[in-house]
Amino acid sequence: MPVPVSQMWTVASYVLRQRLAGRERYPLVLMLEPLYRCNLSCAGCGKIQYPSHVLKRQLSFEDCMRAVDECPAPVVSIPGGEPLLHPEIDRIVAGLVERRKYVYLCTNALLLEKKLPLFEPSKYLSFSVHLDGEGADHDAAVCLDGVYERAVRAIRAALERGFRVTTNTTLFEGADPQRVADFFDAAMELGVEGMMVSPGYSYEKAPDQEHFLARERTVDLFRRVLGRGGRRRWRFNQSPLFLEFLTGARHFDCTPWGNPTYSVFGWQRPCYLLQEGYARSFEELMRDTAWSEYGHASGNPACRDCMVHSGFEPSSVSEGFSSWRGLAAMARAALFGPRVPAPEGMPAGAPASPCRAEDEGLQPEGWSGDASPEALRSAFAYRGDVTLTLDDGDRVAGYVSALDARSLRLLPPDRGPDRSIPLARIRRVELSGRDAAVSA
Repeated sequence: MPVPVSQMWTVASYVLRQRLAGRERYPLVLMLEPLYRCNLSCAGCGKIQYPSHVLKRQLSFEDCMRAVDECPAPVVSIPGGEPLLHPEIDRIVAGLVERRKYVYLCTNALLLEKKLPLFEPSKYLSFSVHLDGEGADHDAAVCLDGVYERAVRAIRAALERGFRVTTNTTLFEGADPQRVADFFDAAMELGVEGMMVSPGYSYEKAPDQEHFLARERTVDLFRRVLGRGGRRRWRFNQSPLFLEFLTGARHFDCTPWGNPTYSVFGWQRPCYLLQEGYARSFEELMRDTAWSEYGHASGNPACRDCMVHSGFEPSSVSEGFSSWRGLAAMARAALFGPRVPAPEGMPAGAPASPCRAEDEGLQPEGWSGDASPEALRSAFAYRGDVTLTLDDGDRVAGYVSALDARSLRLLPPDRGPDRSIPLARIRRVELSGRDAAVSA
């Protein structure tokens, strides 16, 4: 079984309690990002494109425990960045396990074999290893040769020590269905507990923008991939109803509150993938976020093509545990495999070459202008430091981490305390630092 019975029961009973209490919105998985720093520079990632002083920031152990205590989600995913770079990652994981949270520590596995002695095997801890294919396919996705072999070696070492191990795969435009199926076979032969899979989402500041999947191509690709698994024994560490959603056999709308994200900037609005500002507390996030403005049904263009697990898997889990009909559908899909309609014969996409970076900045480095709403929005979207001229002539520099109708939050380069600046005081905006999301 890809998910321990104790974990399934914990999630099911939690969902049932929320439904009985009449709660429409509740978290299922807390995405706890202790840092953005990474030892890889994957072109499909929008999480590492920050100025160096931002990448040096990290959540403390106390920050992490406070966030977990605020948010009642039974599962905690630790993405990044590369979490194993955090000097207190073992203490953070131990604190989560002590709270009986089911933890998925997401890692590229470059440091995993070395760090294994820091952790104790537990039913509450799983290493979720990022693998986007076999051999050269994965190395091309992460833009570095030899990563696949090192990850496989680390997986074997973790399994030998008794750890739970899953894989985490993102599929982009141009993925070959047969090669993906062969990779799933290889992951099963490795002996991992299960696999997680999701289509790539077009991070606004990811260097590669050509190879994210549109919704129609996502459905076609997953039909072609999962249709090859009818006689295979693939184990997925995620809701089978979510897999049916990916093939177009089911329809869900996004529930972005299901996977709330906490990072060095605070509680991210509205979800792990979009950055529309940050709340100071989990309660503020849930209470004050305009949730109706997000999701496919909202018509928001940023949500148009998204089918990513962080938005839609909570929807599928709630569906599966909210009624007898949903439970029966989930049991059927788990026993006999997800429903996979026939592909519709869409033409294949271009071959993926995700390491070619594109300049997608809203405004170029060095641009300056009066502090109009458009200029302030550009400053917030810019992945570099900005310089603001205030009403008293003072000039302040830093990274704009949050923007709302009244103020913005500036992180100074000297890693000093955040500064909240009223918009009414800002006269000019200059994009003064290098945009880390634009190739040199």
